[in-house]
Amino acid sequence: MAKYKALSIATSFWKPREDYLHCIVDAVSGKVVDGDFVVVSEKAVSTAQGNIVDESKIVAKGSARFLAGFWMCIVWGYLLGVLCHFGQRLLKRLRKYPFDQGCKHKQMVLEWAGLGQALMFGSEGAIDGSNLPYSFVSLPLRDAQELAEEIQREIFCCLGKRVCVMIVDTDKTYRFGNFCFTPRPRPVKGIYSFNHFALLAYVVGKFLRLRESSTPLAVVGCRFSVLEVLRIANITDRVRGAGSGATVWDMASRFHVRVDSVTWDMLCKVEHKPLVIVRRV
Repeated sequence: MAKYKALSIATSFWKPREDYLHCIVDAVSGKVVDGDFVVVSEKAVSTAQGNIVDESKIVAKGSARFLAGFWMCIVWGYLLGVLCHFGQRLLKRLRKYPFDQGCKHKQMVLEWAGLGQALMFGSEGAIDGSNLPYSFVSLPLRDAQELAEEIQREIFCCLGKRVCVMIVDTDKTYRFGNFCFTPRPRPVKGIYSFNHFALLAYVVGKFLRLRESSTPLAVVGCRFSVLEVLRIANITDRVRGAGSGATVWDMASRFHVRVDSVTWDMLCKVEHKPLVIVRRV
C-alpha cells in the first residue's frame, strides 16, 4: 500500500468574487512537484464563485415548517440521531433546532434538492452553511470536473508542474467492502450516489458504523482507483481541520453569537486551509 505525506496550506478566507485560481497558484508555488495531488475544498471554490444564497430572504411553506419542527426536533432528536450514534451535545442541539432559521433552510433545500435531501440532517443536498456568515449557505458545484481541469491547467501554465487535482467535499462517503456510496449528489465516478434516497444511505452508513471519508467530486491529471482517492480524501480531511467549525452550531459557539450572527470579519480572522498537497513517499 502506498504511503503519503500531506501539507495543509493556510490562505486568506475566500470571499465571493475572489480570484481563487491566482490564490491557488500563489499558495502552492515552490511547494508542489510533478505527481503531487493538489486537493481543493469544494466549499472554498463555491464561495469564491459567489455560488451562495441568503436564506434570510426565503419564505417558508408548510412542509418546511413541519421538517424544521417535528422532523428535526423529534424524529432526528430522539430517534434517527440515536440510531446514527450522535453524541449527547448534538442530540440536544437537534431537540432545540432553531425553528425560524430552520424553516427557511428546509424550504431552500426542498426547492433546490428535493424532499429526499430535505429529510437529511446537515448539508442536505451538499447545501452547507458552515464557514459562511449570517444566513448564507453555499451550493454544490455543478461543474467540479471542469473546474479541476482549469485549476490543473493554471498550475501547469504558471508553475510548469504536472499535478493531479482533486476537488473534495467533507460530506461523507461510506464503504461496504468495495462498494462505496454517498448521500450527496455528483460524486466522482466509482462512488454510487443515493441522491434521492439520501436519508437511507446516511442512516445505514452511520448505524452500521461503516468506514467513511470525505467525498471526492473530481479528479484530473492521473489514473486513480476509488479506494486510493478516498484514502487521500481522508488524509486531507484530517490535516485540514474544520476552519471556523464543522457545523453552524460549532461556528456560532466559537464566536459566541447566534447561528445567523457570524460576520465576514469574524471568519477572516480564522485560519482557513482550503488546499492540501498530498505526495506519495
